[in-house]
Amino acid sequence: MLSRSTTRVLGLLCAMYFITYVDRVNVSTAAIQFGKEFALSNTQVGFVFSAFAYPYLLFQIIGGWVGDRFGPRRTLTICSFIWAGATVLSGLAGGLLSLVVARVLLGLGEGATFPTATRAMSNWTPPGGRGFAQGITHAFARIGNTVTPPLVTWLMLALNWRASFFILGAVSFLWALAWVWYFRDNPRDHAAITTEEIAALPAYVGVKESPAVPWGPLVARMVPVTIVYFCYGWTLWLFLSWIPQYFLHNYQMKITSSALFAFGVFFAGVLGDWLGGQTTDWLLRRTGSLTKARSLMVVTCNLAALCSLLPILFVHDVTVAAVCLSAGFFFAEMTIGPMWSIPMDIAPRYSGTASGIMNTGSALAAIISPVVGGWIIDTTGNWDWPFIGSIALMLVGALLAFTMKPAQRF
Repeated sequence: MLSRSTTRVLGLLCAMYFITYVDRVNVSTAAIQFGKEFALSNTQVGFVFSAFAYPYLLFQIIGGWVGDRFGPRRTLTICSFIWAGATVLSGLAGGLLSLVVARVLLGLGEGATFPTATRAMSNWTPPGGRGFAQGITHAFARIGNTVTPPLVTWLMLALNWRASFFILGAVSFLWALAWVWYFRDNPRDHAAITTEEIAALPAYVGVKESPAVPWGPLVARMVPVTIVYFCYGWTLWLFLSWIPQYFLHNYQMKITSSALFAFGVFFAGVLGDWLGGQTTDWLLRRTGSLTKARSLMVVTCNLAALCSLLPILFVHDVTVAAVCLSAGFFFAEMTIGPMWSIPMDIAPRYSGTASGIMNTGSALAAIISPVVGGWIIDTTGNWDWPFIGSIALMLVGALLAFTMKPAQRF
């Protein structure tokens, strides 16, 4: 299996998802040191977290269109050099402004990555394996979330917070070189691909084959999907931004202990991504219904995440908090496989653009959620209250999930 070109391309994409999430959430752990060094409030730290999301939001749709127009090979190569450079610049920051500038540049580089990767998957993945491909790549993103707190903590203790950014930036540069060397936009142009692999893949839709994007109708079609994904994104970015410090400050832990608890929460998300991708494909094979495999699964997982988070508002115990947050993140992440399959189900010819439109929901949540969370903590002194917003939006996402209608082809 590992000798297959399709498997290796999926492996490269898994590595990209892993690296991009390490580079975007490392700031959450590093803030423990640079927040004190630069005398930043929690609200200011939240603004550093969210600065990434402004260009990330802007370049979701633009980046998805670029991926459709110029192909994943060129697009992801350029993007990776930008985000790698931004990671290095974060280590050179001298205060709030320079940190924000570096984070903005990081968002610029990573804005097109996931929509463009979805375009690559649409050509390199059999239709019946789309949920698995999206689930496993996002599982690697959550592995990035999982290992980042202990990894960055170890680097900070062994060296300093600046060195952690330099080392992680170098890894990103290495991925860019591997991608441009191995990947080809058309699987049939790859020297090592087999006839059996080609037979299982859909017909290639390249740059020349892609018609002009019907922007108005496509945006209107994807609006319900985008709103549901915003509800998920609120919880995601709240967790990514504040979980490393939640255990540190809410339960007065040592930095190493809080990193291990954060590791446990994020690892639950890894399992959720993997299982969600497997489950949505299994439901599709079993029922033949995209509504059941996508929409109904999202409803079920959102309600389960909501119920999992409720106890932390009433019981102040570190074990209860760890279990509830882990369960909530697990069920929230189970929605990733079906959600990222929907753009390919609805609009395969515009899958990069369609997934970019959808991901604007998460990008907008990434702007609002960390700042609101920091403001609530500064105002109330309570680290549990920010999760009320997640509970409410999980309910909204569950109620609106059936409006996505994945079975209706664009």
